[in-house]
Amino acid sequence: MTQMIINGERVNAADGRTLDVVSPTDGQVFTTIPRGQSADIDNAVASARAALSGDWGRKTALDRGRLLVKLGEKVLEHHEELAQIESRDTGKPLSTSRADIVALARYFEFYGGGADKVHGQTIPYQTDYSVQLIREPLGVTAHIIPWNYPAQMFGRSVAPALAMGNACVVKPAEDACLSVVRVAELALEVGFPAGALNVVTGLGEEAGAALSRHSGINFITFTGSNEVGVLIQKAAAENAVKCVLELGGKSAHVVFDDANLNVAVPAIVKGIVYNTGQTCTAGSRLLVQRSVYDKVMQQLAQAFSSTRAGTPEMDLTCGPVVNKAQFQRVKHYVEKGLSEGLTIIAEGTIADGVPEGGYFVKPTLFSAPDHSSCLFQDEIFGPVLVAVPFDTEEEAIALANATDYGLLGAVWTENGGRQQRVARGIQAGQVYINGFGAGGGIELPFGGVKKSGHGREKGFIALEEVSTTKTIIHYYGKTN
Repeated sequence: MTQMIINGERVNAADGRTLDVVSPTDGQVFTTIPRGQSADIDNAVASARAALSGDWGRKTALDRGRLLVKLGEKVLEHHEELAQIESRDTGKPLSTSRADIVALARYFEFYGGGADKVHGQTIPYQTDYSVQLIREPLGVTAHIIPWNYPAQMFGRSVAPALAMGNACVVKPAEDACLSVVRVAELALEVGFPAGALNVVTGLGEEAGAALSRHSGINFITFTGSNEVGVLIQKAAAENAVKCVLELGGKSAHVVFDDANLNVAVPAIVKGIVYNTGQTCTAGSRLLVQRSVYDKVMQQLAQAFSSTRAGTPEMDLTCGPVVNKAQFQRVKHYVEKGLSEGLTIIAEGTIADGVPEGGYFVKPTLFSAPDHSSCLFQDEIFGPVLVAVPFDTEEEAIALANATDYGLLGAVWTENGGRQQRVARGIQAGQVYINGFGAGGGIELPFGGVKKSGHGREKGFIALEEVSTTKTIIHYYGKTN
């Protein structure tokens, strides 16, 4: 059984209740986690608050940074152990989990190096005044992280908060949280003071809801569905708490007739099948200029047909989706697409020998006559790609923006002017030109517009999101 981390100790839930952890590979229970409740959240927040006025709050920026760098090194020392945990918990191919753990370590390295690089300002003002602008931690920060990239999301969310001197309370998703708890244990081993980093496991509607409405927190970051994000923002508003919300996407590839298909096609396929499509930034929409539509679909069909889903140890294109509900959701959308008259152009396969009861789905490529299908509008969170033709540059931009989401986009063209026009026209927090994804992109500010959320993570700007400014105005008077 896994335990929570509160005040530097491994603990069970206050009431002793647990939750089963089910393997997505075979549908079987393989361990349990504590089912944290509001009492456990109270303890974690109190512990974090005490850390701010204790050893953690007294540490210099340099010392905080050194601890984060040490944690990154410790993660790499336990690289294979953590990757195995991540794959067991999520069903990811081992190569994917190994890459995730490297990215996790990089978050601690990057923000460890940045901890003492956040400088203040001196503001010119009236004669006889000295004005300073300094940056301070917010206090106790709450981190509600999803199941699709638990290790990476832990680093992305927690590392900048710790670098700025906040104390953290983390509520990982109940479907995949084992790597998060293990990294929190490693943080204690490298010397993080008790209470600086707390992890409470449990259900979103119980532990997550208690954390988001807690009067003792000063900030919330959440990645997940728009519906839950709205609830969290409402709860935060009751206590006037700032939020950074990343609420999903329906990202579009825009392929023009001069695109280099030798580069574009593999990137488009990887952009939807990686992590079994369970990625907020997944390129789940494909817009192709009509003059090359048939050619692109033919090449994509070949590529999709070669994709295979299997167990983590098989290390194939993708693994299973994370749970039964997600399995049924993906199946529902495939059936819905067929009922709407869309055409399946190609499917991948499920490898021989996968366990019965596993949540395996075939990567699927659809062709649609227009953008009216729910497959074009809804975030499926599975390896399902829908393609639509367009004629003009203006139509391509309009189609790329024809959803409620605005997280990511990609433009495939060799025309330099068109690259800039379309990239600037797409309403999204990140837009790639002749590429897609950045292997973690720790240094690159990330976040959405529209219903994809607000605020920014990653990059140096994340340090600003998890801190606040104080203006000190000193009147030192005249000499006579």
